[in-house]
Amino acid sequence: MTKILVGKVTDIDVKGSRIVRMGDKEIALFRLSDGEVLAVENKCPHKGGVLSEGMVCGSKVHCPLHDWRIDLHSGTVQAPDHGHVVTYEVEVDSSSGSIYLTLEGSL
Repeated sequence: MTKILVGKVTDIDVKGSRIVRMGDKEIALFRLSDGEVLAVENKCPHKGGVLSEGMVCGSKVHCPLHDWRIDLHSGTVQAPDHGHVVTYEVEVDSSSGSIYLTLEGSL
């Protein structure tokens, strides 16, 4: 496992997102209204919509293409739709605000 510094909490607006690229992966970081930062693959399983461009409501993001709702904690698409996106472990250093992503393997 590899832990990588990807930015600071202040780089992401509340209820906003930021994209990071790790090798061939594009990952969307989201900052929820309570300050929690979560990360998922930046592609809806339905038609490949760019999730970082979606609206964040609570702990879900709405795909901008067809409004599929994806839980940012689990990566699960909400019913009546179905599917899943990859989630990534995020760690925020409370003293510095630094955001770290943990990725399987090495890049």
